[in-house]
Order: sequence, then structure tokens, then C-alpha cells
Amino acid sequence: MTTFRRLVEEWRLPGLRRVVLAVPQWFPKANIIDCPREAAMAFPHLQQPSFLLASLKADSINKPFAQRCQDLVKVIEDFPAKELHTIFPWLVESIFGSLDGVLVGWNLRCLQGRVNPVEYGIAMEFLDPGGPMMKLVYKLQAEDYKFDFPVSYLPGPVKASIQERVLPDSPLYHNKVQFPPSGGLGLNLALNPFEYYIFFFALSLITQKPLPVSFHVRTSDCAYFILVDRYLSWFLPTEGSVPPPFSSSPGGASPSPAPRTPAMPFASYGLHHTSLLKRHISHQTSVNADPASHEIWRSETLLQVFVEMWLHHYSLEMYQKMQSPHAKESFAPTEEHVLVVRLLLKHLHAFANSLKPEQTSPSAHSHATSPLEEFKRRAAVPRFVQQKLYVFLQHCFGHWPLDASFRAVLEMWLSYLQPWRYAPEKQAQSSDSQPRCVSEKWAPFVQENLLMYTKLFVGFLNRALRTDLVSPKNALMVFRVAKVFAQPNLAEMIQKGEQLFLEPELVIPHRQHRLFPAPTVTGSFLSPWPPAVTDASFKVKSHVYSLEGQDCKYIPMFGPEVRTLVLRLAQLITQAKQTAKSISDQCVESPSGRSFLSWSWLGFCPTDPNGCYPANDLDEMGQDSVRKTDEYLEKALEYLRQIFRLSESQLAQLTLALGNTQDENGKKQLPDCIVGEDGLILTPLGRYQIINGLRRFEIEYQGDSELQPIRSYEIASLVRVLFRLSSAINHRFAGQMVALCSRDDFLGSFCRYHLTEPALANRHLLSPVGRRQASHARGPRLSLRFLGSYRTLLSLLLAFFVASLFRIGPLPCSVLLILVYLLYAMAMTLLTERGKLHQL
Repeated sequence: MTTFRRLVEEWRLPGLRRVVLAVPQWFPKANIIDCPREAAMAFPHLQQPSFLLASLKADSINKPFAQRCQDLVKVIEDFPAKELHTIFPWLVESIFGSLDGVLVGWNLRCLQGRVNPVEYGIAMEFLDPGGPMMKLVYKLQAEDYKFDFPVSYLPGPVKASIQERVLPDSPLYHNKVQFPPSGGLGLNLALNPFEYYIFFFALSLITQKPLPVSFHVRTSDCAYFILVDRYLSWFLPTEGSVPPPFSSSPGGASPSPAPRTPAMPFASYGLHHTSLLKRHISHQTSVNADPASHEIWRSETLLQVFVEMWLHHYSLEMYQKMQSPHAKESFAPTEEHVLVVRLLLKHLHAFANSLKPEQTSPSAHSHATSPLEEFKRRAAVPRFVQQKLYVFLQHCFGHWPLDASFRAVLEMWLSYLQPWRYAPEKQAQSSDSQPRCVSEKWAPFVQENLLMYTKLFVGFLNRALRTDLVSPKNALMVFRVAKVFAQPNLAEMIQKGEQLFLEPELVIPHRQHRLFPAPTVTGSFLSPWPPAVTDASFKVKSHVYSLEGQDCKYIPMFGPEVRTLVLRLAQLITQAKQTAKSISDQCVESPSGRSFLSWSWLGFCPTDPNGCYPANDLDEMGQDSVRKTDEYLEKALEYLRQIFRLSESQLAQLTLALGNTQDENGKKQLPDCIVGEDGLILTPLGRYQIINGLRRFEIEYQGDSELQPIRSYEIASLVRVLFRLSSAINHRFAGQMVALCSRDDFLGSFCRYHLTEPALANRHLLSPVGRRQASHARGPRLSLRFLGSYRTLLSLLLAFFVASLFRIGPLPCSVLLILVYLLYAMAMTLLTERGKLHQL
């Protein structure tokens, strides 16, 4: 017996007495009745609908979490549905939070067993599909209670459709819309208790505020993620049947809710198919009917709510508008959201493919099958989630940041593309490292999801061409995609699907995709299904036209345009491998270059902004990351060669061309450019090289050296003081300095060495439109800026410290330093003059 249930059983009637604290004290104790049912009968004028709710609200503030759950269990067990229906909306909101995100409720998205084991265990057992909360749902379900859910919190396309008096094409909303009376505040859905509970549960993933960046939570360990998995396994079981709900009375099953008539007529997208719920109500009189047939609507409802709340945030019309670069995001999914959707997709694949071979055979249709088996057979994943998932993925591919968090979206996409990974026969995979050949039985799935494979692959190529492939995380994503598409026989299936789509058609299908006979989600999965389409080409065309429109411009994955992108990616992979190697070599040559008190940081070594690469994952993770990056990129290149049948000579030419244009370490080669009227113009490849630090222009300061920006190795205030002092001296003694520098003797050479900048005479000022000589030559002047450098000051301090060790005072040390410098300056003057004579 679990801790939670033991605590519940140890809880006694005194807790119930606290529920009736509002009984006046002047009542005799004998009249205080412990049983809630008897209390309701004895004092009907005291048992107002709001009394129980007020008591529970007060307890939620004053009692600890475990005690509150114990009280709720007893209330659910002992109170009738008439009293419980008043607390149900408040209880659901107190658990999952408010729809506006202000109240977080139990904060299931952050509740973890390893952090809060007691609270985690209690919450999970209370919200388990077979726990007290679901028992309350079924208890209210038996009485056919309805609860209002505001339309304003539904996903954008659904809300817009209902507000325009157009019924959405999902049967989830049929017979539920309630229009407000005159002067009402807004539209509402009239939901039964199960729908109301699942709506709140699904939307709590969306409406609650994103977790802070500093708050590290592993989504797969959180209570919400695990509850989603439990609900999917309970209501969409891969083995067995759906467990029946709790009985409201011994031997009696909870009846299914009756359909609700809409308050106003709607103009729908098409014909309304009979919902699964209505279908089974008409057969409830059958004594020998399978009990699961009365409750299979729960599985349908759960699946539709999850898909609608998590994926239906972009309509096809909104998707077309999103192609504009100026489009504003209406909804931005989080990484947590994407991980939960991936869990849903993986379970749907396992659910849809869990039928046994004898159940999928044609002879099985002639025999009676259970509703769940029929649900599995008819609820094909692409027909149910394909359209909404495709638009959702298109948005993520186009708007997700170019960072490693895209891995969550990538794995969700790859999970959908590989239903064979979740089929029962996956256990028979060989133990060797070679990937298993994709069976021909999956060819219909590939063809009916052609855009999921081809267009999204092109979208990934465009992302990969804009990311830093030197990063091991980005290299891993390229490797993952290439490995999945390189599975034997998959590329041939995709190519066959493209051939079917590009076949000429004798009759042009109608523009409206809803007139295609391919199945859609406009009805229940157990509704009468349209006849199977035998023309594979027509199937593929209807799939593409339904998602992209009749006038779409399809780009074949194995056509010349995509092949060009693949070759560009192969070139960038080769560049990234060389860059990673150069960074690795640079780290090996200067292992102490990153120390906090390094010489370059203190200014003792000249800083070269062009001599190092920008920081990335390699700088943080070391040599092991270089090895991983090289391994990922090498395998990705090999997989791309297999997918697109690239010859070894093509890859060799790419490597050779890259090697011929790149000098040592690739650090001094200019970015890829073309010559235009106004000079060099960067190509897209050149922009990529600059952004990722692969190449860069040689940038040299062209202005007055005295006016250049203050460097990080200089003291800003001291530099400004020294500049004012230098300017005053230069202004006061300008004539004398010109006269001294004009002399032809050694004194003139000595002054010219210190007061002039020889490089200024040959320096050009550059601009994008050409070059021009400096407008005027600068005369001799004194510069004291070097005294504002940390390097100079630290050198002087070090010299004085060494002198103190030999008992040399500050003044003698200063004189000695001046004499040493004068000797050095005279030697440099003689060498400079001798060099000029040789040049003449």
C-alpha cells in the first residue's frame, strides 16, 4: 500500500467535522451530523452551494498540501455530485492554474520526484487516470453536468473561426458553442466534466508562463510530462482495451454524456459527420455490447484535445502569411512544449501500429472488431495530425532561434518521420551498427507525408547553411538528419513519392482540398469512412495540394536546386572540419592563452584581433569536442553522399578547391566576394564565413593614432589626462620640434625617431567607394599615451620592485631607466638611418 493511500485511510471523521465549521455554536452537539449526506438532508438551508467551496478555499490557504489532498479525497468520496459540481471548476483551476497564467496552481511543470518526493507522490496519485480526481470527473459525468469554458483562451485559428460564426472542422467543438445573452461578455463552450478537465490539463502547458532561464528543470522528470504519458497509455493503450470508468453505484456504469444542441446555427466548412459520442449513444440499449464501446469517446476526446491545444495555433491561411519576413509571430512554442508534442507523436505511432497482423488483414473486417481496434485502424496518424503538425513544424523551422535548442524541434520531426521505430517488429532489429532497411510496408506512409520529408528537409538545409557547424551541438543535428534520411530504402521511397506527384494527371483535381476523397479529421474515426483511393499518384497529389494549395511550386528533393544546396552544405562541412582542426592546433600551441592573468590580457603582448577565432563550444569543451565535431561532420558527409549519390570525385573536388583557396589555418584568406562597381561585395558564403569566424577582412585603424578608441588594456582617465598634457606641449613647442626634426645631424634623426610617425606618410584612407590619400601630413609631435597602458605601468612597477631587491632607491632607479632607454633609442636611431640609406 502506497504512502498516499495509507495517509488517506488514516484520516478520520474529525476532518469532515471541519467541513461543517459554519454550523452555529448554539446548536446542540447531538445535532451535529458527521455524514455529509445526512447533514445535507437535515439542514438544507445551511448547505448552500457555495459553502463547501468556501470551506475548501479557506483550507487551501491554511493547510499543508498533503492535508488538503486528504480532505479532497474524503470530500470526493462522501459528497454527492450536486455539491461537488460547484467546487469542480475551482478545483481544476487550483490544480492546473488559471487560463490567464496568473495562478500557477500545483505547478506540475516544475514538480519533480527527486526534488520534492512527498508532494510529487501525492500529486501523481491524486491525478492518476485511476485516481480520486478522475473519479470526481466520472461522478459528475454520470449526472450530465456542463461547465462553461471561455472561447477566448482557445488557440488562435479556433477562436477566430468561432467568433466569425463559423464552426471549426474538428468535431470536438460541435454542439458545444454557447452564445451569450444580450449584454453577455463572451462566447463559451459547454463542456462535460471530462472535456473540461482535459481542456485545462492540455492548456496549462501553453498558458503558464515559461520557466526562467536560470531555473534548470528536466522536462521528462516533471509531473506534467509523466502525467501526459500516463493519460496516453491509459486512454490510448497499445495492448488491451480502455479501462472502464468508475461506477457511480455498485454494478452500474457511468452513462455517456448526451449531445448538446448549439444555441445558434453555424456555417461549417463542410458536412458534419456523426461524432463517435452520438454513434454510441444510439447503441446503448444493446445488452451484449462491449462496455468499452460506451467509453471509447474518452480516447477520441483526449486525442483531439491534445492535438487541438498543442498544434492548432496556425491555420493554413496564417501559414501562408507567415512566409513574409515581416510577419509577426502569433504564438511562439517553447522547448518544453515541443518535447511534450514529441511524446504525443511517439505514442500515436505506437498506438496506431499496435494492431496484430490478424487484425490488419482484410478478413478481419468481416468479423466483429472492438471499437478500440477499429479506432487504431481508422485513426491513422497522418490523417489526424498531419495538417496541423506540418504547419506547426514549418513555423518552428522558420522562426526558431539559430541555436542548440532547435534540437528539440529536430527530434520531434525525426520521430514523426520514423513510425517503424515504434512498431512491434522494431525489437527484431539486428545488433550490428548498420541501420535496418526500411520495409516497403511504410511506402504509403512516406508518400502520404511527402512534404514532411522533402520540404522540411529543404528547410533544415537552409538552417544548417546559416549555423556554425564548428559547434559540436550543431554538427550533431546535421549528423542526426543525415543519418535518418540515409536509412536503406528510405531515399528510394521518397524519390518514388516525388515521381508519383510529378506524373501528369488526366483530370485536374478541384482547388478546394476538402473535396478530395482522402480522409480528413472532419469526423470521428469510427464514422463511415470514404472508399479507399487506389491511385497512389492521386493520393500524393491530394496530400500536397491539401497542405500547399493547387498552385504550389514544388521543389523536388532530388532535383538540381536541392542538390546545389547539398553541395554547399558539403563544402561548409569541409570548411568546418578544417576550422575545428585549426582551433585545436591553436589551443595546443598556446595552452596557457586562456589564463586569467595571461600576458596578453595585461597588455604585454600585442593584441591581434584578426589572429583568433570567436569563442564557441570548442573553447569551452576542449579537445574532446573537436574529436566529436570531426566525427559527426565526417559521418554526415558520408550519409549525404549516400542519399544524393554524390561521387567521391565530387567531394574530392570540393575539398581540393577549398584547400587551394585557403592558406595556413585559413585565417588570412579574405571572405568569399565578387567584384562590383563600388568594390568587393560579399556573397552569402562570405557572410556565413564572417559570421562564424571562418574568415575575416584585414582591418587596420586608419585615423589619428592619438584619437583612436581607448583600449581595454589602457586606463581611460589616465589616457585622457596624458592626451591633454601632450596637446599642450605640442601646441607650446610646435615650432621648436619642427626645427629640431629638420636638422640633418644625429640630433635631428633622434628627434625624428621620437616625434614623427613614419607609417603616416604611406597610409591611405579607405572607403567602400575607393581610396584617397590622406588630406594633410601631420607634423612632429610628442605622444605620452603609452604611459596610460597597464603594460607600461606594470613594467615600471616590476622594474622598481627588482631594483628594491638590490637596495636601489626610486630616484636612482629612475635615472638608470632613463639612461638605459637613451642608449636603446640611440641604437634604434642609428639602425633607422642606416635602413633609409640602404633604401636610397
